Order: sequence, then C-alpha cells, then structure tokens
Amino acid sequence: MSVVAPRLTLERSLLKEYDLIIALDEVGRGALAGPVAVGAAVMDAAGSRRRVPEGLRDSKLVTERRRPEVASRAAAWVVASDVGWASAAEIDEVGIMRALGLAASRAIGAVIGTDVIGESTLVILDGNHDYVSAVHPSRLQVRPVIKADRDCASVSAASVIAKVARDALMVELHAQHPAYQWERNKGYASPEHRAAIREQGLSPWHRASWTIADAPTLF
Repeated sequence: MSVVAPRLTLERSLLKEYDLIIALDEVGRGALAGPVAVGAAVMDAAGSRRRVPEGLRDSKLVTERRRPEVASRAAAWVVASDVGWASAAEIDEVGIMRALGLAASRAIGAVIGTDVIGESTLVILDGNHDYVSAVHPSRLQVRPVIKADRDCASVSAASVIAKVARDALMVELHAQHPAYQWERNKGYASPEHRAAIREQGLSPWHRASWTIADAPTLF
C-alpha cells in the first residue's frame, strides 16, 4: 500500500489568519534512555507555496538510511528549524509531559525569539494534547492536530529533523556505553537493551524514575 505524502492544505488555510506557523513534533517520548527531542519548523505564506521536498514523510515512514538526506532538504525548505531537548534527568524530575513542554519551549526559542511571538504566530503540534502552553513563558496560541506528522508537511519536516538529530546523539552516546547497543535501538526497549540493563544496571542516561528493569542504578 502506497504512503500518501503530507500536504500543505492546513498550513495554507491557517496562514490566511496568521503570519507564521511553528510546527512541532516530538521524538523519544517512549525511549528508556536518552533525552526527549522536539523539532520545530517555521512556515510562512511564501514557504507554503513552495513544493514539498521529495521524500518528506513522518520520520517513522522514512528509512533510517534516507532520513539524513530528507532532513537536510526539509531544513532548507522551511524558514527556520531547530531541535529542543529535555534530558533524562529532567524527565525524572518533572515527568515526561512537562519535559516535552521544556523541549518544545527550547525549540521555539531557538527558531524564533520569544519576544517577537504574538497573536500572528500559531503553534501546531502532532497529537491531541497541548504540552507547550503550561511551560512556555509567552502567551502562545497552540493547536494540537491528530496525525499532523503524517498529514501536515511542516510537522513532517519537524519530525524528521528531530529524529535525525536524536538518533545521531544516541549513536554518539553508544560509544560511552556500548553494552546497551544504542547505535541500534536509539534508547528504545529492544530485548538486547533490556538484557543489558539487567546485566549492567542503569547508566546516567537512563530514565531512572521509569520502571525499566529490576536492576540497580549505576552513577
């Protein structure tokens, strides 16, 4: 079955009311180790008239081999893009939803200064829950959109940009803790990852507050 490419239908409609859209998508929410990342991609009316980059899809629908190339095209296509992070320690301290808000707030601050955000800027994010407003210091207009990562090209761009950045970080961290095989599982709960946790305990990069395995925490 062929995969339908994301479109700009929603963005074009919204950009009749707003000057800017900041599209957000998260990566790493369900991982056992590593930070959560939120990608941000800025779209304006002029950008919404440009052709969607070839191969752009929700990051889960792009093969790992192709993702860096697609992410590069996506970053060149949008007005601005960046990735915000919240660490495993922050997830342990404040919980995953507030950590998502922290990462989103950092991503927004990286792509557009918070002092220029006004009523003419709209944030759209994938899903059905606004995890941004409770954390971000500015009064933001936020619109959750179910399946936005699949259907909205700007959110697909944010998704693949964040996925490539987080995967690259987990490959770097693998060199410090090779037993967990993060270069393969990117911190998610593969059988090999869980087995390594039972044998090695938890690293400082694991989300220690989560029920991961019956293993001690190693710091």
